[in-house]
Amino acid sequence: MIDASQPLELFRLDGKVAIVTGASAGLGERMARVLHAVGATVVVAARRIDRLESLASSLGNERVTAIAADMASESDREHLVAETIRQHGRVDILVNNAGITEVVGIEDESLELFRRVLEINTTAVWHLSKLCAPSMIDTGSGSVINVASMLGHVGATPVKQANYCASKGAVVNMTRELALQWGRKGIRVNALCPGWFPSEMTEPMQEERSQDFVRRNTPIPRMGEPHELDGALLLLASAAGTFITGQSIIVDGGWTAR
Repeated sequence: MIDASQPLELFRLDGKVAIVTGASAGLGERMARVLHAVGATVVVAARRIDRLESLASSLGNERVTAIAADMASESDREHLVAETIRQHGRVDILVNNAGITEVVGIEDESLELFRRVLEINTTAVWHLSKLCAPSMIDTGSGSVINVASMLGHVGATPVKQANYCASKGAVVNMTRELALQWGRKGIRVNALCPGWFPSEMTEPMQEERSQDFVRRNTPIPRMGEPHELDGALLLLASAAGTFITGQSIIVDGGWTAR
């Protein structure tokens, strides 16, 4: 039992190894920094190796490994997990953060685009979870955090993106199923579902007309700030959340409460 006089110790990740995908910018970079700050060894993955190396350098090149990986590539995903285990011996935390979208009405949406979004946003989540599970099962514990979206729970229109909503809705329910399959093996699987947050993906939403749309439709009338995901991330990654699995934590300023 954790000493009640030291509650913050629950959030420490000393000795843990975490993989964070999509870590070259935005929310993924922030998540990697936060996990590192509480003691984790962090393997950061994305296509842009120069940005990953810059991130590693800013963290003093201690307890951080940069691996170039395209989440659309089966072989890159396999290499990422194999190299993590080769260098660090285990995987304790997987943050499936990488994702893409394109705003387009379904009449104009190509099958190629739809397939690519599902490959990166959904298939890669399934595949990396599957690849990391044996290491977690061997140690009897692990946390998979699938960065889904509030748009896995509600529709997006007038911001038309059937590709993204389909992919994130699939991730939300995959999260529930993997939690059921792995709960007795010590692996927790949860979804972290942001609302509107500033990132490369939401850059078009940061012009004034879109910001007005966000303010009018969000009970807390603004976009989220990057640090406002830190608490939920650490809850799901650490011993503070060891009785939480199969859940979606929606951090959206109340958008989905409408």
